[in-house]
Amino acid sequence: MMKHEVSSKGAPVPVGPYSQAVEESGTVFCSGQIGLNQSTGMLEDSIVGQTKRALDNLSEVLKAAGLGMEDVVKTTVFLADMKLYAQMNEEYSRYFKPPFPARTTVQASPPRGALVEIDAIARKKSS
Repeated sequence: MMKHEVSSKGAPVPVGPYSQAVEESGTVFCSGQIGLNQSTGMLEDSIVGQTKRALDNLSEVLKAAGLGMEDVVKTTVFLADMKLYAQMNEEYSRYFKPPFPARTTVQASPPRGALVEIDAIARKKSS
């Protein structure tokens, strides 16, 4: 199977030469999402709001690939400040059930002054 682009009108459009996600052989690689409200074009105000919006945006991209958050096997969380970890983690935990995806969390400088950016890898179940 060749790779193909996955895109959703329910998530912000890419602002550069990248896809919202790419699927290859049943695996979906989602680009990082920030807490950008597509309706307003603005970032949510808090780390909790931005985490929720970033995960909602990821969920929309996954939905376009025929997947859900339960299909996520790996995420990477990029935090502007590790002091935000506990608040991000509390909101993040609402989106996943055991077995939880593997995760890496690092301090970084997400785009547009965002407090958090989250990417994901999801896998289609074999039938």
